[in-house]
Amino acid sequence: MNEPDKGAHYIKSTLESPLSGEEAVLRPTRFDEFTGQRKSIERLQVMVGAARRRGDPLNHILFSGPPGLGKTTLALILANEMEKSVRITSGPVVEKPGDLAGLLTNLEEGDVLFIDEIHRIPKAVEEYLYSAMEDFRLDIMIDQGPNARSVRLNLPRFTLVGATTRSGLLTTPLRSRFTLQTRLDYYDRDDLIKIVNRTCRLLNVGIERDGAGEIASRSRGTPRIVNNLINFTRDYAQERGDGVITRDMAGAALELLEIDARGLDEMDKRALRAIATHYNGGPVGLATVAIAVGEEPETLEEVHEPFLIQEGYLQRTPQGRVLTPRGYEAVGMKAGGSSQTSFL
Repeated sequence: MNEPDKGAHYIKSTLESPLSGEEAVLRPTRFDEFTGQRKSIERLQVMVGAARRRGDPLNHILFSGPPGLGKTTLALILANEMEKSVRITSGPVVEKPGDLAGLLTNLEEGDVLFIDEIHRIPKAVEEYLYSAMEDFRLDIMIDQGPNARSVRLNLPRFTLVGATTRSGLLTTPLRSRFTLQTRLDYYDRDDLIKIVNRTCRLLNVGIERDGAGEIASRSRGTPRIVNNLINFTRDYAQERGDGVITRDMAGAALELLEIDARGLDEMDKRALRAIATHYNGGPVGLATVAIAVGEEPETLEEVHEPFLIQEGYLQRTPQGRVLTPRGYEAVGMKAGGSSQTSFL
């Protein structure tokens, strides 16, 4: 058997996690432990139940949506529910066909291969995935020139679970080979409060009801951010209080992180303020905004914009980004107004 490649995690026990420490403790391992994403969970439960009843491997699944919503967690849950092993890697790691062959030949019947950021797989490698996903075989070229020959590798029937934060960059041939394509959306406040309480319980952190609500309101609808904020708020409560997270304690901790009551951080507000004060609310190009606030365009587009657009602070048009009335309000201005306040 080939040695596992660097950059991939191979989990032989269905209950093990590629992570360690607190993150492994907080990550759900079964459907009944997972909060939110009800439609996606129901679809997955149907597929898992039917596959187990037939004794077949799970069909290929694609998760899309912003980062931090549970795509990796759901891949681990799928493997646990199917009582199979899971191999975890990411698109940029699979640089050449040989890397893909090494991943696939280490799988056993019914195992799960999870590829995060699957849209970043090189085109040359992606084409090998087509036959692997459909026919469970790989045709690999060995050597070059007159000595070149094709070798066919028969693969066990496996399940490919892909995750992407930018589904528009996936090619149509690859996307069409996933039986289920499901999008994960931002979480509502009630689900986030449940996640806050669960995390605090697992970490043995005391928290009041209003404190949980305060953290949930400022977490941008994202469980990963919830857990990050809880860790800092716990430290703040232990250093500046009696260790219990109250509403006032949570508010003070998050203000120290420059995260306001809407969940907007300093870079969000800098971008909104730049569009309002320097470009009259837009339209303005992403690259121009990035230069104005001193941030990479990719970071603005992938980290900050999804939440700003989802919450109605910003609009994306063919001409560029346009500030909404709510976006003006978030930076203390009125639509069409002017301000000399620096965004730096």
